[in-house]
Amino acid sequence: MMSPTTLIRRIAPALACIGLLAIWQVASLVLKNDSFPTAIEAIKAIPDILSDRESLINILASLRRMAMGFGAAVLFSIPLGLLMGRSRAVAAFFNPLLMVIYPVPKAALMPIIMLWLGVGDVTKTLVIFLGVSLPVIYHSFEGAKGVEEKMLWSGAAMGLSPLQRLVRIVLPAALPEILTGCRTGLVLALITMITSEMIARQSGAGNILFNALDMGQYDTVFAMIIVVGAMGICLDAIFERIRARLVRWSEPQFDMPLSFS
Repeated sequence: MMSPTTLIRRIAPALACIGLLAIWQVASLVLKNDSFPTAIEAIKAIPDILSDRESLINILASLRRMAMGFGAAVLFSIPLGLLMGRSRAVAAFFNPLLMVIYPVPKAALMPIIMLWLGVGDVTKTLVIFLGVSLPVIYHSFEGAKGVEEKMLWSGAAMGLSPLQRLVRIVLPAALPEILTGCRTGLVLALITMITSEMIARQSGAGNILFNALDMGQYDTVFAMIIVVGAMGICLDAIFERIRARLVRWSEPQFDMPLSFS
């Protein structure tokens, strides 16, 4: 039988969502603003979006770009972060470059990238790549830096080369920290995906949202926001289940429940 504490922990995210929708409903009824539909009106517009073939194609296009940008960022950032964590020379070279790029809002780079690469998928994927890379590099760096030197000495004594020590010792030991960075990057990928599609408006979930705003379809705007939020929750829950399986040995006693996982 499930304990009360476990039951509360399981249903807490759902209760929070219901509470947010209730506050939204009351606020809309009190304000009585045409541009602020009620939660019920927005929820009723969701089936219209999900049953429309063109809207589904746009949403799938967004997910494809997000997957490409996120995947490319992970493949690039993890090795770089690990190398920076274990080599002062590599860290000294890349750290100033990252410090210059990090504070710049990625949306601010869109006009420049659009001038160079146009308004197609490459531009949007590159913006997602830039948004995801920095947190993954940082957490990979911190994870690699935290590996105990005696583990590396033991590997060297067993005849492992520097590359073998990086792959067989540093990478597994840093994996919990790396996956934390990937989880943060996943959220940023969703944010930068929507932002880039709202600026370079050709296709995607951001394009649906902005077109609805232009046409004064405010229930569709808020419905699309709910859809994007649901996408984020589902992606985070899936990733968290994968992360929990990969690093079960390092699970903390208490973790902040960011999703329904």
